[in-house]
Amino acid sequence: MSAPTSDVILERMMSLHPKIIDLTLDRVWRLLAALDNPQDDLPGVIHIAGTNGKGSTLAMIRAGIAAAGKTAHAYTSPHLARFHERIRVGGTLIDEAALSAVLDECYVANGDEAITYFEITTCAALLAFARARADYTLLEVGLGGRLDATNVVTAPELTVITPISIDHEQYLGDTLGKIAFEKAGILKRGVPCVVAPQAEDAMVVIENVASRVGAPLLVHGQHWHVYEERGRLVYQDETGLRDLPLPNLLGAHQIVNAGTALAALRHLGLGDAAYEAAVTRADWPARMQKLTRGPLADLAPDADLWLDGGHNAAAGAALGVLLASLPPRPTRLICGMLNTKDVTGYLRPLAPQVKGLTAVSIPGEANTLPAAATQSAARAVGLQADVADSVIDALRAIVAEEPRSRVLICGSLYLAGSVLRENG
Repeated sequence: MSAPTSDVILERMMSLHPKIIDLTLDRVWRLLAALDNPQDDLPGVIHIAGTNGKGSTLAMIRAGIAAAGKTAHAYTSPHLARFHERIRVGGTLIDEAALSAVLDECYVANGDEAITYFEITTCAALLAFARARADYTLLEVGLGGRLDATNVVTAPELTVITPISIDHEQYLGDTLGKIAFEKAGILKRGVPCVVAPQAEDAMVVIENVASRVGAPLLVHGQHWHVYEERGRLVYQDETGLRDLPLPNLLGAHQIVNAGTALAALRHLGLGDAAYEAAVTRADWPARMQKLTRGPLADLAPDADLWLDGGHNAAAGAALGVLLASLPPRPTRLICGMLNTKDVTGYLRPLAPQVKGLTAVSIPGEANTLPAAATQSAARAVGLQADVADSVIDALRAIVAEEPRSRVLICGSLYLAGSVLRENG
């Protein structure tokens, strides 16, 4: 009898807890103990929390580490097309056999105990990392920080907090201060933390937590600076100045993410090759990713087709700035969002830059916001809005009316994943 595939095991894991999200570390500690505590055997951990920019910053750090001739495990979430994307072992996506083995081992070790899908799959990632050689381990927080399943490493080498904004209020709190408190839960005594630009309410909380636990901070605007000047990225800290190319990931917000990554790499002492690679070689799908091939691109050969998974008000603001900086072109959105998100807050800063929106429901997603609700929210912020049954139908209608339009598919990483799977 053949061993179960990762898809089969992951499906079983979905039924181990009645909730998708239930923030506590008790179940994680229990399972890790049953697995002989793999979290204690990881190479130098860089733990990354924040609301926006976590994934991009991690991708830049990973590119820098690779250029320095080092290797890094990396754990990110959610995945877009396949679960394997969440786990990179020594820089390479985990293969099917290895993934199935660690998932099955965790499933057996857990027995009939309740545990969420994210918790048990995080344990599987840590188990895979502990058994393979690497120089670093990059861990991206799933939700919050203090009670996130990744927050089980007692002595990381470095922590990072990217910009914090309002998101996931039902789990993290309804004010920026409360959310910042949860994010700052990754701070550890004696472990430096690179802090990206923050609103004052968030920064006050981070500083208070850091003072209480004894974590030294490397803060933007105090210990390091980053800005664009004459088409270049300029980074400066107490050791000097670096003049670098602009990030290959598009958007003014990527300047901040690049600075955050550079501050981390500078702390690690990885050198000039790492710094340049961080801004020129980072790969992070569905962050203003241009779609140039596949069925969707074939359907709209004259359009300027983009995909982005940002899904909160801060992401909408960053996209609005980016769209304003692009060459003039009629711009249409194809948008689908989850029903837990602030759709109006996301769309409001985009409205001045776009001609119209076509709303879709996210296929196969139980928590999708119905397309009609997205349409209503778009109209409330002054957008002309229609509804389509699918992204393909929406794109077909847009290019039939305006073949050379700019089309941005946006609103959710889950929608982005669906698009990437469909587009091959």
